[in-house]
Amino acid sequence: MMRTILHSDANSFYASCEIARRPEIKNKPVSVGGSEEMRHGIILASNTEAKSYGVKTAMPLWQARKLCPNLTILPPDFKHYISVSRKLREMYDGLSPVVENFGLDECWIDLSSRDTTLKTGKEAALYLRERAKKELGITLSVGVSYNKVFAKLASDYKKPDATTLISEDNYKSIVWPLPASYMIFIGNKTRQKLNKYGIRTIGDVAKTPPECLKNWFGKLGYMHHANANGLDRSPVMKTGHEADVKSIGNSTTTPRDMRDLEDVRCVFTILAQSVSTRVREAYLKGKCVSISVRDTNLNISGAQKTLPRYTALCRDIIDSAMELFISKGFEKHLPLRSIGVKISSLVPYDAPEQLSMFSPVDTKIEALESAVFNIRKRYGIHAVQLGNILLKDDFLSINPKEEHTVHTLPFFNG
Repeated sequence: MMRTILHSDANSFYASCEIARRPEIKNKPVSVGGSEEMRHGIILASNTEAKSYGVKTAMPLWQARKLCPNLTILPPDFKHYISVSRKLREMYDGLSPVVENFGLDECWIDLSSRDTTLKTGKEAALYLRERAKKELGITLSVGVSYNKVFAKLASDYKKPDATTLISEDNYKSIVWPLPASYMIFIGNKTRQKLNKYGIRTIGDVAKTPPECLKNWFGKLGYMHHANANGLDRSPVMKTGHEADVKSIGNSTTTPRDMRDLEDVRCVFTILAQSVSTRVREAYLKGKCVSISVRDTNLNISGAQKTLPRYTALCRDIIDSAMELFISKGFEKHLPLRSIGVKISSLVPYDAPEQLSMFSPVDTKIEALESAVFNIRKRYGIHAVQLGNILLKDDFLSINPKEEHTVHTLPFFNG
């Protein structure tokens, strides 16, 4: 049976939420970022007017102001954004019982159980866009297709406030001319490798023998080939079911043995980036961090700690992993062949909790990591890297996120 899947993306979400409650700044260049008075921080989101001046996500505020002197910069209000996200989710739930969150501002909606066609899927997209404008004051770009990969690509195809339909009949004319990096799961590093072989468009990927892609990218090569040919079969995973997962983690055997604490911190950082990204993609947060280490004699040790509050922050995972490593005396096991980190005791990201006055949420770090998450969501895990990783270039080949992608598993399961 032909599926009907929507991918909804709230345009410039943080900025749109702020403009909706401040009508006086509508149609003016607006960004959400650090403190305007203190003149520090980066841009987290911008509206179309600000983007027309060249203002981009992750740009330092001073640079954004230089490009757009009349830019209005507002501090992030994540409680408000989560509230708006919940209201959007209620709209989506009214259309289908099968809705999968992809961060605060994006989600997939499976309408297949309602015997819809792509035509009625397009009508549903228009319905959502009109409701979002009328009730929340924000705009959506909605992709309609018969699989998740093309539905997401369709929502990215035309912005803002648009609907794009990609069908079995038109995908070659719409999708194949686009750069390969427009397809989900093809980040900057994969794009560079494809370009080395003269593969630049999604159509090029589709026409490349799958065995060649497999030789270059392992199992992911088969997935890229199938996705480019419109053969993605991954199901929309109802948000809430992810909480049944006990933990999310990554481990890796490094290209060379880890010899000192700086090596260990570098690899924990790489792993924590992947874990944090996957937790955010699943719209979860956790409270227990665990580590495992294996030395050159293949002896395995591990430890875990419970955090004072739930988190999805990469920094919290890195700090907890290093604290465990040092406090448990694992330095004596150096050199190490492999290490791992995971987070457990998972709950939905917007689950209420009693906050401790001794462990307040660092809103600046939350804002920064949200911006990094959004950049990596679009451009891949290597689009933004911390300095300590770049200094250890022999570990740069590690990409646990690409080897543990949440949405691709159903593809490999047939």
